Amino acid sequence: MNGIGEALAQFHAYLVTEKRVSTNTFLAYRRDVEHLNEFLIHEKVAADKISKRHLTAYIKKLKDQGLAARSLSRKISTFKLFFRFLAETYHHPNAAQGLVFPKLEKTLPRYLTEPEIELLLAAANCDCTPKGVRNKVMLYLLYATGMRVSELVSVTVDQVLFDEGFIRIHGKGGKERMVPLPKNIIELLRHYIAHIYPKMVKLREGEQHQPHYLFATCHGGRIKPLSRQSLWIALKKVVRKAAIVKNISPHSLRHSLATHLLRKGADLRSLQLLLGHQNLSAVQIYTHLGDSTLRKIYDAKHPRA
Repeated sequence: MNGIGEALAQFHAYLVTEKRVSTNTFLAYRRDVEHLNEFLIHEKVAADKISKRHLTAYIKKLKDQGLAARSLSRKISTFKLFFRFLAETYHHPNAAQGLVFPKLEKTLPRYLTEPEIELLLAAANCDCTPKGVRNKVMLYLLYATGMRVSELVSVTVDQVLFDEGFIRIHGKGGKERMVPLPKNIIELLRHYIAHIYPKMVKLREGEQHQPHYLFATCHGGRIKPLSRQSLWIALKKVVRKAAIVKNISPHSLRHSLATHLLRKGADLRSLQLLLGHQNLSAVQIYTHLGDSTLRKIYDAKHPRA
């Protein structure tokens, strides 16, 4: 059979069970490999006959279609992972081993200055409706913790450890980290969970076993986490109210926190641990920092602690 169709299901299972990638990463990998499969079928290339030449031709085709270097780089990463999987599982030659990543222009991540953060949070404070308070809590929490958007929307109520003053975050690859919370954020979360959350999420009898996502919606009696798109829309509204003209995203709050902490003298090791970066070789040298050490650094350096 031409193409790589027979291996797709096994690769999908590998991504979920062994690599434990996030939903968005899984969908991106699946899309990249399925599009490659369409190309190989068109070229009548069997899985065990695929060579670097075929992959290079496909990449050149994408480049000629105007695909950006960063997107090409992501696809090459997918191919390297997939063909390594093929080599280990089916003993096929690793056609992607010699692929070279395109050069990427180094761009600075967009971030807000500390005065702009104050303007943003002040604007969020103006909406006292239940949805407005929820949006405010989301923005405060994003900046206070440096969480990724995917991590924020999947947080459940029981991940907020009020007595310890930490929030437990499930990051990429199933990795868990504990991030300190400023006292004002803890009080904000107490109020939100006690008085606002019940208005946003109304459970029917017998549904208490469902996951209590901290930021949730109800559809047909089923609790679902708030979508990334809803968070994006909420942020854009607050940005307009704050009269901030920068083109920013929810992820910009993560970049803002990192920038502000570094400027205030936080070291890269504690920042790596706080933000939960996926680079294993980098993360491993920071694991000697315990929660108590991180708490001291956070309290001393965080602009809102």
